[in-house]
Amino acid sequence: MSAEDTDTPGGAFIGYKTCPVRRTLSILNGKWKPLIIYELLPGPCRFNELKRRLPGVSQRLLTAQLRALEADGIVDRKVMEVVPPHVEYSLSEKGRSLHPVLQAMEIWGENEIKNYPIS
Repeated sequence: MSAEDTDTPGGAFIGYKTCPVRRTLSILNGKWKPLIIYELLPGPCRFNELKRRLPGVSQRLLTAQLRALEADGIVDRKVMEVVPPHVEYSLSEKGRSLHPVLQAMEIWGENEIKNYPIS
């Protein structure tokens, strides 16, 4: 194992640079990031609307996850020059490219729920 495999941004998985699955997981890691992306697929959304759509997420955690997704180039943040000012989040082109990944997860999850219901 070379030093290149372990020196990764943000302490990402070993193989971040060379393994496609690990690279994808390093972007989609955590409970909230895939859900945030899923909620932004239909179009831009303001912070409080995202928070309402994601019950259980704290304001602090949502802010941190949005910042991380923005840093990874998945989410765009736009400050609207209106009174009162507000911020709108949307998926970047790179973020929209995750649609088939989330769609595959959705289909797999639907089949899992149908075939193995929790009693």
